[in-house]
Amino acid sequence: MKKIALFLLPLLLSGCFFSSPAIEVDNICSLMDEKVSWYKAIKATKKKYGAPIYVQLAIIYQESNFASDAKPPRDKLFGIVPWSRPTSAYGYAQVVDGTWDWYKNSTGNSDADRNDFADAVDFIGWYMGQSEKRSGIKKTDAYNQYLAYHEGHGGFNRNNHKHKDWLIKIAKKVGKNAKNYKHQLQKCTAQLDKNSVWSFF
Repeated sequence: MKKIALFLLPLLLSGCFFSSPAIEVDNICSLMDEKVSWYKAIKATKKKYGAPIYVQLAIIYQESNFASDAKPPRDKLFGIVPWSRPTSAYGYAQVVDGTWDWYKNSTGNSDADRNDFADAVDFIGWYMGQSEKRSGIKKTDAYNQYLAYHEGHGGFNRNNHKHKDWLIKIAKKVGKNAKNYKHQLQKCTAQLDKNSVWSFF
């Protein structure tokens, strides 16, 4: 019953807002060439869950701009005094506590950390698989995958997102970025694969 309740709850990921410095990514090939360990991790997630690399990257870019310690900004008391944060979302994938616990319990990855890139993308790949299973969303569909990622499967299945123009706008941005990343990766995957073979880190 606990697991069912968890998947019905929205993820409440912060998406647009985070406290860490942003990384501007116009060309994903350059970033993956620099971060070979990230490329290895995200490629492993593709193999494990069938989650396209370009969709994973578009989601993580939207959620945290690749910042490991990203958190939603604090609310302000009386509009001035920093107060509590609106959710417990944290890390590369901006996952709240309850959903992270669901992932760890379901996968057995009990030592997973939200500020570890490999664990974060493993979560994204796993969640994309859940979205395909519970909401019928193809893993290649970045737009709807992001909507389910943000709203939770119960919220997505109830079409909650249709009343949120701001979220629809963000999901379209994720879809656009995924398309761009796909085209870019088609030109550099061979080189990235070569780099990953020769790298020990």
